[in-house]
Amino acid sequence: MYPEETNEFEAEQTPPPEPKPKLSMVPSWVMLGFIVGALFVWALPKPQSASASAPPETPSLEVQATSRVTTIEAVFADWGQYAVWHQDRTEIALWNSETMAYSDYYEVLRNDGAFFFRSITRLTHPLLMHGPQANLENCPIQFTETAAQRAAWLGEKNQETWRSISTSARENMGVAPPANPALRP
Repeated sequence: MYPEETNEFEAEQTPPPEPKPKLSMVPSWVMLGFIVGALFVWALPKPQSASASAPPETPSLEVQATSRVTTIEAVFADWGQYAVWHQDRTEIALWNSETMAYSDYYEVLRNDGAFFFRSITRLTHPLLMHGPQANLENCPIQFTETAAQRAAWLGEKNQETWRSISTSARENMGVAPPANPALRP
């Protein structure tokens, strides 16, 4: 056979070559992401020396506790005359400028004119909601009263309310109020 001659039979049997598959782009994108990440890390500012990056010294807990006790003593010296005592004991809430709330709680004990302060986690007595102590302007302390003192005040308030209602009802009906037995001769 001559090289120019081809067998028609062979040409029919050999399939054309398959095209090569396209290469995936995933490795290229991964490499690009790695390079961009490496450049980003390299561009970050370098840390300074250890002494320059250390946070400023904060006062120890003991110093903070001492300053808070000093604060409560000074504030109570100015506002303590409004405290409501029960068996030489009261509880108060002190304004905290960091939390912007009455969030520092203390139990105050009174002994022969001396005051002793103990920090507590929460108040066990209700806040005082009546009287001159409840209406103090710019007072950095909220005062408390015992549950018995609160109940007595509510009882007096209820009696006063019922007295007002009954007097008003009698006046509207034209009935004279009962004579006060204490004023009879």
